Amino acid sequence: MPKKKKEGFKTEKIKNHWIVTSDDDFNTMMALYNSKSYHWSLFIGHIAVEKILKALYTKIYKKHAPPIHNLYRLAQLCKIELTDEYSDWLDTITSFNINARYDDHKREFYDICTREYTKIWIDKIKELRKWIKQML
Repeated sequence: MPKKKKEGFKTEKIKNHWIVTSDDDFNTMMALYNSKSYHWSLFIGHIAVEKILKALYTKIYKKHAPPIHNLYRLAQLCKIELTDEYSDWLDTITSFNINARYDDHKREFYDICTREYTKIWIDKIKELRKWIKQML
């Protein structure tokens, strides 16, 4: 019996997976915001941006994105020209990943994440995702 030919890397399928799951996470971020779980909202916002960057990486290189969570580094790997403002945003949003997860940061982060603070960062996450999606 002949061996089955191994199928190649499915760039579109994997890229679309990242896009769809980023969109789902974006909706979860908004639901968490609306339920006043602000620190978790921003944590999921980080994941939504990470996934859209990984979609772009997949499109560019036609291979799996590296298993990293640093948004600035992912943008660098995608060779995105970043303004200083967007660079700073990516660094701050990356910190949401750490601050929401680890107990030594969690209480302080929880206190920072007021409704107003979270809304400001959700607007920045929206803007970044829209900008990155235009590259897809």
